Amino acid sequence: MAELQLIKPLNLPLLLLLSLHSFSLIHSAYSEIFFEERFDGIQTYNDAKHYAISAKIPEFSNRDRTLVVQYSIKLEQDIECGGGYIKLHSGYVNQKKYGGDTPYSLMFGPDICGTQTKKLHVIVSYQGQTYPIKKDIQCETDKLTHFYTFILRPDASYSILIDNRERETGSLYTDWDILPPQKIKAVKAKKVLSHYWTLLIIFQQTGMIESILMILMLSNQRYCTSHKLQSFLYGFHNFYALSVMFQGYDSIPAEIPDPKARKPADWDEEEDGMWKPKKIPNPAYKGPWKRKKIKNPNYKGKWKTPWIDNPDFEDDPDLYVMKPTKYVGIEVWQVKAGSVYDNILICDDPQYAREVVDEIWAKNREIEKDAFEEAEKIRRAREDEEGKKAKDDGERRKRKGRPRRHDPYDYLDDDYHIYELVLGRGKAKKTILETTKSKIKMQPKRNDEL
Repeated sequence: MAELQLIKPLNLPLLLLLSLHSFSLIHSAYSEIFFEERFDGIQTYNDAKHYAISAKIPEFSNRDRTLVVQYSIKLEQDIECGGGYIKLHSGYVNQKKYGGDTPYSLMFGPDICGTQTKKLHVIVSYQGQTYPIKKDIQCETDKLTHFYTFILRPDASYSILIDNRERETGSLYTDWDILPPQKIKAVKAKKVLSHYWTLLIIFQQTGMIESILMILMLSNQRYCTSHKLQSFLYGFHNFYALSVMFQGYDSIPAEIPDPKARKPADWDEEEDGMWKPKKIPNPAYKGPWKRKKIKNPNYKGKWKTPWIDNPDFEDDPDLYVMKPTKYVGIEVWQVKAGSVYDNILICDDPQYAREVVDEIWAKNREIEKDAFEEAEKIRRAREDEEGKKAKDDGERRKRKGRPRRHDPYDYLDDDYHIYELVLGRGKAKKTILETTKSKIKMQPKRNDEL
């Protein structure tokens, strides 16, 4: 049994790269703190940036042992479009030039873009070429912390866990196109019918006379012995007896007159008409005729193309083995930043990884969730208040720029301005009042006031 070797969670911060936009080691001013025991991880800061960072770790190999890669990530903003994965690297890595072109052994983690792409990437390297998993595995998209775990075993089987719950399992042989498939369909295979069922098909298609002639012809062939033919004819006779409608079946009525019925003594045919006995169901009537069916003991289900061994398949017992890992890195593009990476763990003990999740995530899950919901309430209330204020400001600006409502007595203003110009403001007020009264008195009364 291989000696247990655990590589404890990496102690970030890592080596900042000078050639690319670096990670911010302080929390974003736009992020929301949900509880005091905040993350000790590393966080992306500016929106619409390319981030790359790496760290050298103790070299390890997963030969003859299980590989466990685990980390946590929290998307404090709606990422909109961007990655949240990590990479393992073997060989030498120039950390100052670390970026998207740096070869990697494993890429694992979520990738989100709009509403269509919510994929969990698992890309492995084999002989210098990368192969993505063929399955479509959905990742988490909320703003809470989630743990992602990838387990690769020496038998080339794997498991993917999110928050200690298994989301997918399978094998490198079937879920990646690394090697040719072990089994392929026999495309040249054809459906083979037995002699017995061939004759039944002939009977159904051609009729009884033609079938008997066909039987006589086949009886002369060496693969149809007289004993088999007699057995077939006997079974065919019984089947025919059960399958053919006898003469007069269609004329059997569904109801017949009741033989026990008697005409009442006071029945008057001149007044009541001809007496007819009531009808009862006919016990001899069996309903519409249907061909008798029996179970076929030789039926094997719907025929399917058989699978055969692939002659091009060549097994590699070291398919699961990755080159010795020396570096771990994060290289992502994010439209909306604020992702917090933490608790990176690489080990060979799935149980230990599970305990780490239980200790860190499960303990704080409800606290973080409650704090997040409370923060969301505050945020929604603030947005509602800002929206209401913006609406009120818009209405106020509308009213300010709206033309004055038409006044039916605005012609009086003309007199006001005339008197104001000729006699002065004080006298104009007195005169305009008198003018208004005189004009109102001069207006004719309406018909209903006469």
